[in-house]
Amino acid sequence: MPEAKETVLEIDLGNLAHNYRFLRSKIDKDVKFLSVVKAHAYGSDSVAIAQKLQELGTDYFAVAYVEEGIRLRENGITLPILVLHPQVLHFEEIIEHCLEPNLYSERTLKAFFSTAEKLNLKDYPVHIKLNTGLNRLGFDQPEIKKVFDLVTGTKSIKIASVFSHLAASEDWQERDFTIGQIDLFRKMAWELIENLDYEPILHICNTSGVINYPKASFSMVRTGIGLYGYGNDKNVDPELKPVGTLKTIISQIREIGKGDTVGYNRVFKAEKPTRIATLPIGHADGINRIYGKQKAGVYINGKYAPIVGNVCMDIIMINVTGIDCEEGDEVIVFGGPQHPVAFAEAGGTISYELITGIQRRVSKKIIPE
Repeated sequence: MPEAKETVLEIDLGNLAHNYRFLRSKIDKDVKFLSVVKAHAYGSDSVAIAQKLQELGTDYFAVAYVEEGIRLRENGITLPILVLHPQVLHFEEIIEHCLEPNLYSERTLKAFFSTAEKLNLKDYPVHIKLNTGLNRLGFDQPEIKKVFDLVTGTKSIKIASVFSHLAASEDWQERDFTIGQIDLFRKMAWELIENLDYEPILHICNTSGVINYPKASFSMVRTGIGLYGYGNDKNVDPELKPVGTLKTIISQIREIGKGDTVGYNRVFKAEKPTRIATLPIGHADGINRIYGKQKAGVYINGKYAPIVGNVCMDIIMINVTGIDCEEGDEVIVFGGPQHPVAFAEAGGTISYELITGIQRRVSKKIIPE
């Protein structure tokens, strides 16, 4: 890869393809694969990621909100797109762009029926979310009969899938709870669909579900974080390849003396003559203040350099004492020699928050397969 000349997130489509194939290998060939590309494809580039996944053969996409789905449609994505958290005021836009809503409550179900009937639709695909213990979105078990009555009382919609979400599939200490969720999902889904004259797709497994509970794959699995290189398991992470590598450069290097301070509030004080480098990246780019005060660091020419002082809005300072480097040299924030999980953990957070927090003003560079 060419050296960075500015702050840039490199998005490696070859790594994406590797991760997709690895996860695909964990499920039966007749099980469908849904790729989650919400939140700008977990902080990367939803269009480039979705286009590559469509080429690789994924069966479905999922986004969180309607505007994310519209952007994919406008950029050549033709596969079905599930909108996981649609809002009622966007239902006509969903239909206009051939998106498929998750209907998770009586209010959303009735509102979409009303919209679909007003537009004289027939068998429009919708998805029914069941709450099996995450207690976030979805119908509870006592509501199943009402859902069935509503669905079968109209010809305007048709259930494309019934699904739920595992709460702790990566945590073996919660195995009994997870198995309970899977069993409850099976029972609730069957109660809903047993009297239909067609068979909706069933799905509950997320990335960790695919890895730890492959027998619960039903007819489709739903993967997000795994596609981007994270398995939520230190034994699985080596099998995956992070898609994003965040790089920047050294803007300036200065020598400071013993007792000199660096940054806002003077929180770093040099105990001896120290060499400080300034980088053009800060908390407005997604490198939050939690990484400052030497909790985390970056790599320059293969050497680790801790972040010193407070992270600023547009700038961080690092200690490069003893490191052979010059102004303009490339700096790797995460990726390459530093796994993003290690960087996130140094700040006391998780990979999801780190990678989805990279802001839009950071340049993106697509690395083809």
